[in-house]
Amino acid sequence: MAKESSFDVVSKPDMQEVANAVNQSEKELETRFDFKGSKSAIVQREAEIVVTSDDEYKLSLVLDIIRSKLIKRGVSLKFLEYGKLEPAAGGMVRQVVTVKTGIDSDVTKQIVKVIKDSKIKVTPSIQGDQVRVTGKDKDDLQAVISLLRKQDLSVELQFTNYR
Repeated sequence: MAKESSFDVVSKPDMQEVANAVNQSEKELETRFDFKGSKSAIVQREAEIVVTSDDEYKLSLVLDIIRSKLIKRGVSLKFLEYGKLEPAAGGMVRQVVTVKTGIDSDVTKQIVKVIKDSKIKVTPSIQGDQVRVTGKDKDDLQAVISLLRKQDLSVELQFTNYR
């Protein structure tokens, strides 16, 4: 009997790259001419990036800087979840950007449905915030990976523990 092969479908950003992108954004903020005299700031706490600025326009510019640095470092913008704009002390505005980790239950169900509808001979199973796909043929597993890469899902997917 053939040995079962498997892989996991996960959604985990490289938090070190996120931290590097935030640090680069802070440095660019200090050197840009259009931010001279501005009280704009970027603070990262674990999986949250808190952005404060003088007004909504400058806040959107700061967010653009962060997004461009994340893209340059290979971090997908699908990991970001933007909180609502709120007033801060001194007439400033603040926005919290959360870096999402894991796949929520609706998306895991959608992934399982896509795999089952494809009629590829594999077995998907939901395990918390990830999906494990098992099958006898490694070619089938490769087909599932390419199928999922073509899907337009609300999260960025990685494929780990390929055995």
